[in-house]
Amino acid sequence: MNSLSGHIVSIEAHGSVAIVDVAVATHRFTATLLGSAEQLASWKIGQSVRLLFKETEVALAKNLSGQISLRNRFPGSVTKIEIGQVLTRVIINMNNVEISSVITSRSARGLQLALGDQVEGLVKSNEMSLLALGGE
Repeated sequence: MNSLSGHIVSIEAHGSVAIVDVAVATHRFTATLLGSAEQLASWKIGQSVRLLFKETEVALAKNLSGQISLRNRFPGSVTKIEIGQVLTRVIINMNNVEISSVITSRSARGLQLALGDQVEGLVKSNEMSLLALGGE
């Protein structure tokens, strides 16, 4: 599980849906949250949070250009590759923050991944979860 510490920088809410932007170092991530209006109202701008998302929800791209609908698109360099028979774990360094991605080994071979490659991680906003950190 990827876990990044940050703070909420914006919230757009209507009814039982909220789109929450979280700053992590110099990057901004977006989480789509569902819940009652009361639950969503508990999130506040400036609040410290932990952003959680599964390794299997991080897609990788090389030489990606153009617009896509994914809100979470972050660049990084490949620092570690663990190739298995079916799955491959790739560690990406994004400004001294490590993010792990688990993709099929077939996809890893297709991307011809190598240490030092510049890639982009991609995660849909509905795959992001937020955990409030103490003191809020």
